[in-house]
Amino acid sequence: MRWAMDIVGPMTPFGKKHHQYLLVVTDYFMKWVEAKAYPKIEAVDVTDFIWTEILCRHGIPHEIVTDNGPQFTSRSFKRFYKKYKIKLTHSTPRYPQGNGQAEATKPS
Repeated sequence: MRWAMDIVGPMTPFGKKHHQYLLVVTDYFMKWVEAKAYPKIEAVDVTDFIWTEILCRHGIPHEIVTDNGPQFTSRSFKRFYKKYKIKLTHSTPRYPQGNGQAEATKPS
């Protein structure tokens, strides 16, 4: 299993909690999308999402491809991946096509 992950936002706040960001994770093969809205998003939010929505529901992926956002490059995030032996691949900075699956899933 290979997943692409990206954060969409900031957007115009919506809902009672003023969500501005959307964490989007897409399966490369099945094109299955998991997403969740957040008022702000930090590394702990990403690891919690990966645990509950990906690992517990779909199993441990072989690889997750992300951009170089601070949520994806933090120590706690890297420890999480190392613990579950998930290959973490970062796309090329300032080149969104490097994470094409995630970019294709994002709303325009």
